[in-house]
Amino acid sequence: MIKGQKIIVVLPAYNAMQTLEKTYNEIPFDIVDDVILVDDRSTDNTVEVATSIGIKHIISHETNKGYGGNQKSCYRKALELNADIIVMLHPDYQYTPLLLTSMCHIIANEVYPVVFGSRILGKGALLGGMPIYKYIFNRCLTLAQNILINQKLSEYHTGYRAYKREVLENILFENNSDDFVFDNEVVSQIFMKGYQIAEITCPTKYFEEASSINFSRSMKYGLGVLRVSLVHFLHKKGLVKSKLY
Repeated sequence: MIKGQKIIVVLPAYNAMQTLEKTYNEIPFDIVDDVILVDDRSTDNTVEVATSIGIKHIISHETNKGYGGNQKSCYRKALELNADIIVMLHPDYQYTPLLLTSMCHIIANEVYPVVFGSRILGKGALLGGMPIYKYIFNRCLTLAQNILINQKLSEYHTGYRAYKREVLENILFENNSDDFVFDNEVVSQIFMKGYQIAEITCPTKYFEEASSINFSRSMKYGLGVLRVSLVHFLHKKGLVKSKLY
């Protein structure tokens, strides 16, 4: 806990057997009270590894629900366990758990209600091995999103996020996609509710075992991101009504 606030880390997992233990061992348990792992019908031994390293709260989907569907299960369980601060951390060891303390202190001290670990602030993404085409794709999408949503984030696509409980209770994340665009719908909902997002520089690692999506999925994701931002813009102007808000 920090200042009496219960901190829960959620791990949305899919085929994370090779990196899960390394990720888990770097979680700062001097402040983290609990860990939840949701396995989205992995084809490897992710659940067995999670059990062997002592994760108490393990949810196994009977069918693959997708990245967004996985996060919905994560947040439901964290709220059920009365978390005050919820941190979403990918168990593929792409993001360092060592930043958890800094992220949670920002929220616990009521500086910001949401904190993102950004790969783009500084040179973390390229130094960590992000493919150049993904870097350019990220920068172009982020520019378009900032214009449409009227914000100034360094990136919208990080998988390292910390939320104050109130934020997840006040946005309609259950209405979001079950696919990768879920993350961007959450960002849109946060800004639509008037919350602000802090960012801290986050080093990242790209290697064979780290999760990734292929080029065709990336294109589908990019189009989905632009759609979310356009809907946000039109909803804000009163021109359309969306179930996201």
